[in-house]
Amino acid sequence: MKLYYSFKNTWYYFMTSDFISRLIGMVVFTIVGARIGVDLANFLNLDVPSRGFIFGLVGLLFGIIMTPFLTVRPVRFVRRAINELPIERLLMSVVGATVGLILTLLLAYPLSLLPTPFGTLLPPFVSLAGAYLGLTTFSIRSREILDTIAERFGGRSGRFSGLSSRKLILDTSVLIDGRIADVAETGFIGGTLIVPRFVMNELHRVADSSDLLRRNRGRRGLAVLNKIQRSDTVPVRIVDDDFDDINEVDDKIVALGLQMSAVVMTNDFNLGQVAEAQGVTVLNINQLSNAVRSIFIPGEVFPVRVIQDGRDPNQGVGYLDDGTMVVVENGKQYMDRTIRVLVTKLINRDTGRMIFAIPEDDPQRPTTFDAPSEL
Repeated sequence: MKLYYSFKNTWYYFMTSDFISRLIGMVVFTIVGARIGVDLANFLNLDVPSRGFIFGLVGLLFGIIMTPFLTVRPVRFVRRAINELPIERLLMSVVGATVGLILTLLLAYPLSLLPTPFGTLLPPFVSLAGAYLGLTTFSIRSREILDTIAERFGGRSGRFSGLSSRKLILDTSVLIDGRIADVAETGFIGGTLIVPRFVMNELHRVADSSDLLRRNRGRRGLAVLNKIQRSDTVPVRIVDDDFDDINEVDDKIVALGLQMSAVVMTNDFNLGQVAEAQGVTVLNINQLSNAVRSIFIPGEVFPVRVIQDGRDPNQGVGYLDDGTMVVVENGKQYMDRTIRVLVTKLINRDTGRMIFAIPEDDPQRPTTFDAPSEL
C-alpha cells in the first residue's frame, strides 16, 4: 500500500505543469545552449564539439532551474490576480486597453513615415504605451466612470444597481463576526457593500497567522466575504483605494469613509467612536442585534438554564437563545437546572444586553422595579 501511494504521488508530480515546464525548458535551453556554443566556437576558432557540449549542459541546467520561474509562476500570478480582481475593474481595464489601442493606432501611420529607426520603433512603442495608459486610467477611475454611466443613462438594475446608492464599508471585525452575511440575505441592507483591498489583505494576514485562533478567525472572515460575494441579494464591490501615508487599517477605513461619503459597518466600538468623531456615519452590528433581541422588562418572568457561577457569591449565570447573558441572584444553588426567573434589571450597551434576575419563588423578590438602563 505504501509503495502504491508513493508511485501515485510520483505520477501526480510528473503530470504537474511545473514538471512539464521543466522538461520543455530543459530541451529548449539545451538546444539553445548547444547552438550558442557552436557559434562561439566557430567565431573563436575553437573546438566545436566540446564547446557545443559544454554550453548544451549549461543550457540544460538553466532550463531545469529557471523555466518554472519564466512560465508557471507568471501564469499563476496572472490567474490569481484576475480571480481577485473585481469584475467592474476587470471590465473597465479591458475597455481602457481597447480605447488606448484604438487612439494610438491613429498615430501609427504618421509615425511610420519618420526616418529609420524612429519609423520602425515608435509605432509599436506608442501602441503599447497607449494601451497601458488606457488600461491603468480606466482601471483606477472605474468607480467614477461606472457611476457617471449609471447617472447619465439611469441604470438602476442588475449588477451595478447600487453604484449610486448608499455605500457601506465593511471592516475586518464585521467580516470575522459573520452576521453581516445573514443580514444581507434578508434584504434589509440598502446600498452596496464595499470591501477595501487593504481589509482583504488584513484578513489574509490573519488567516496566515501561526496562532490557531487568529488563523481560524481570518479564514472565517474570508469565507464570509466569499458568501456575500456569491449572494444576489446585495451588490458587493472590492475597491483598491488606499492611503500610503496611513499605516493603521482602522484609520484607512475612516479616511475611505470620508472620501467616498460612505457608511462604516463595524463591531469595533472604539473604531465607531473615532469615525463618528470625524463625521462618518457608523452602523454597529451589535446595536442591530440588540434591537431585534427578545425584550424582557423588569417584572416579567421567563425560564432560563443556569450553567455557570457568577462573579459575585451565590450568583448563577444563564443565556438566552440569542446570546443575552442572564445573571441570577441566589441562583448558584440551581446549577444545571432550568428555572423560572423574575427580571429585576435590564442593562443595554453597545457591546450587548445584560439581564439581572432572581428565582421566581425567591422570598426576597422586590415589589418595585427599575426602568431599563442605557449605558
